[in-house]
Amino acid sequence: MSPSNKSIVLLGGGAREHALAWKLTQDGASVHVLPGNAGIPNSHPHISALDFPAIKSFCEEHGAKLLVVGPEAPLAAGVADYFVGSDIRVFGPGRAGATLESSKVWSKNFMRRHGVATAMSWQFRSDKLAEARAKATELDGQVVVKFDGLAAGKGVYVCSSIEEAHAALDDLEAQHSGWFSFLLEAKLSGPEISIIGITDGTAIRLLAPSQDHKQLLAGDQGPNTGGMGAYCPVPFADDNILAAIRTQIIDPTLEGIQAEQFDFRGFLYFGIMLTPQGPKLLEYNARLGDPEAEVLLPALQSSLLELVEATFAGTLAQTTVRQRPGHYVGVVLASGGYPASGFATGFPISGLAELHPGILAFHGATRRNDAGELTTNGGRVLVLVGHGAELEDAVQYVYREAARVNFQDVYIRTDIGQRPEPVLATNW
Repeated sequence: MSPSNKSIVLLGGGAREHALAWKLTQDGASVHVLPGNAGIPNSHPHISALDFPAIKSFCEEHGAKLLVVGPEAPLAAGVADYFVGSDIRVFGPGRAGATLESSKVWSKNFMRRHGVATAMSWQFRSDKLAEARAKATELDGQVVVKFDGLAAGKGVYVCSSIEEAHAALDDLEAQHSGWFSFLLEAKLSGPEISIIGITDGTAIRLLAPSQDHKQLLAGDQGPNTGGMGAYCPVPFADDNILAAIRTQIIDPTLEGIQAEQFDFRGFLYFGIMLTPQGPKLLEYNARLGDPEAEVLLPALQSSLLELVEATFAGTLAQTTVRQRPGHYVGVVLASGGYPASGFATGFPISGLAELHPGILAFHGATRRNDAGELTTNGGRVLVLVGHGAELEDAVQYVYREAARVNFQDVYIRTDIGQRPEPVLATNW
């Protein structure tokens, strides 16, 4: 991209997209966000991230030749395929590559075809729920139930008893009318980490290892959410662990992408569990994780724009990734009642102006009301990110500052970045 044309259109409207826009702007780009939200500069709320003709017209009107995709839905809907043949380049995989995320069943079969280390699993359809219940009983309820399609991070049920497994299957049936497919996976044990890279389908450049906190409550209790906070880097993810992940998961994935001839330029996310038998892949995402993006992008010293450009220029393999020293911790400020449906929004938000200048505040679900007040507009309202030389420094800093921000029924999980360090077998 020439210095005179750094106009970028970014699709999405959450805290991940706010972090992407912030980073790309730091890299010298002029970023327009469709639809964005009340806290993201240059947001255009009248344009949906799924309205591809309107997006194309906007790009042409603003001279934008690069489209960066934040969330999964436009990728699964084929936004990259839509722009094939135009002069607008899309950083995000085509629909075929996005199937790595959009179909849990297809993704699991891809892992098997290409020798990616993962858990044993069994595929079922909605007309075979009785068979699925029998299988869950046979496995003593030690299963993970996964809805096949996109579910905004909430289509996974981790079960520890036959009763929990049957309840998960009942809930799956209640949530989805008509025909659907799903997986039962053997439940694994061990800490989870997120490994996210930028790839051109051949080479990959990894960001710092990070760890998400999916459950609503401290101590990893309660229902799954889209993510209540994250931190990076992960202290126990040493060179031996990262080497095992590379050889058993990342390399076979890239070989599979090449073998199946996907057009894949974008972020690739590996959700990994470190089991006593070695690292196992839980899932792919075909985009940046959220809230991982909110800590990974501030930690990235390299230009994200240059890395994106390298995926189009064929120079990614020669590009290095530099990380800033220290640790980054992000905590989500959520609406009371989240992740259940029906919680109230529209509450005024106070305290952002009082935050320490070193704190980053990424807006996830905010809007302006008729009086111009900043208000809540969804479940995960804000993500505050703090930096410290040590992990505990960053934890204390961000929680101290988060206490300054308030809205009615605000909820913050209290133990982000504070899990006990695991004891891991590394003789894999």
